[in-house]
Amino acid sequence: MNLPAELEATRRRVRGYAEEFGLDFFEVIFEVLSYEQMNAIAAYGGFPVRYPHWRWGMEYEHLSKSYSFGLHKIYEMVINNNPSYAYLLEANPLVDQKLVMAHVYGHSDFFKNSYWFAHTNRKMMDQMANHSTKVRRLIDRHGLERVENFIDACLSVEHLIDPHLVHVLRTRAEPPPADDDRPVVRRLSSKEYMRDYINPPEFLAAEERKLLAAQEKQKRFPPEPQRDVLKFLLDHAPLEVWEAEVLSIIRDESYYFAPQAQTKIMNEGWAAYWHSRIMTQRALDDSELIDYADHHSGTLGGGSRRLNPYKLGIELFRDIEERWDKGRFGKEYDDCTDVRERQHWDLKLHEGRQKIFEVRRVHNDVTFIDTFLTPEFCRRQRLFTYAFNQKTGAFHIADREFQEVKRKLLFQITNLGQPFIYVDDGNYQNRGELYLRHAHEGIDLKQDYAAETLRNLSLLWKRPVHIETVVDGSPKALGFDGSAFSESAPVPGPA
Repeated sequence: MNLPAELEATRRRVRGYAEEFGLDFFEVIFEVLSYEQMNAIAAYGGFPVRYPHWRWGMEYEHLSKSYSFGLHKIYEMVINNNPSYAYLLEANPLVDQKLVMAHVYGHSDFFKNSYWFAHTNRKMMDQMANHSTKVRRLIDRHGLERVENFIDACLSVEHLIDPHLVHVLRTRAEPPPADDDRPVVRRLSSKEYMRDYINPPEFLAAEERKLLAAQEKQKRFPPEPQRDVLKFLLDHAPLEVWEAEVLSIIRDESYYFAPQAQTKIMNEGWAAYWHSRIMTQRALDDSELIDYADHHSGTLGGGSRRLNPYKLGIELFRDIEERWDKGRFGKEYDDCTDVRERQHWDLKLHEGRQKIFEVRRVHNDVTFIDTFLTPEFCRRQRLFTYAFNQKTGAFHIADREFQEVKRKLLFQITNLGQPFIYVDDGNYQNRGELYLRHAHEGIDLKQDYAAETLRNLSLLWKRPVHIETVVDGSPKALGFDGSAFSESAPVPGPA
């Protein structure tokens, strides 16, 4: 789509400024949309070609009502694709369009250069269109209700993947069985000349086969707990061909979106950092200063009880840049206990810009916070934890101590904010039932969510499903057999 002349000239200027600062991005295709069109595309996760499902319609209604009530306004949207697709609101004034374009080039640079996006499909717009075509054909063949109900079940477990799977080798080759691992068939004692009569070879072979079969049953399946539950279902669940095709689509899209959740703070902070630099040092006209300041502060604002990824990300990138410019890192600085000396510490290294580009390339949100969050930063940004006070009926500051703030922040963002769920046994109690394990980290599963998820997993596994978790401080095994839920003490599986 061709942009209006004024917007095209602005795009060229902003692109040039981004390149001057050293950003390296995919080609970006901008399209101008109305509010209704923007909400519609946002409802599809940014992909207007996505497969049909009621979930997108529900999301559109939510976005439309939120906008009409003044609760939100989508300023921009950009897709991790090559070329990147970005959307502009037609009603925005020119200063906002400049800001959004600069922000988008920051995102596209992050998509292209962050290690965590290196394995994503750079032609996902085309892939989404292929997924849509497949789903529509399945609907024509098997009926809308049947396919949509199965998609519902798959979407309820779409987060049960291993987001690090594409970066590390999880599977190991099975070693060949050692000779001493083979079962020993008991032989009756006999004279040498009577051996084949007392211990017939065919009988011994049959007994050995029985013992091998029993030995196989005792092996753990899978050999180690498997975090990618969707992959385990695809490999071992008795799915029809079309069901496996749908589940594979859901899994592919989950892995595509996973890096965006893993780098939300960094990605938004990086884009905000560069739109701020580009606007204040290059693109901003004098007459636009007040409007820009108002909209930029709105982006970085928010209530004290809500984590704003834009604010935390941009401030931490700025802090890293300043620290590496002044040499405020390393053993000598860490060992310095003089407060005044630390405040005026400046080795004039000027390595900050290089450092933030390095951080952008190799870190995700967890390592970003764990590595670069400092007590000084927490004090300056007034970070704290809060808790609900039963006596007052309101939330109050619970702790300002650095380690507790950092621990709580890392806890929020680890594993995309989702519980750790593993496949522990695919042949539970030798009945072909699925047994999952929740690695409890201090927060219980939501019982209603857990129950419905078990119900949907049983539709995929087609046999009873269980999950070992903690309920009110006690280990429990929750189960669903296709008709009724159960709760019992966990039963140890095979050693």
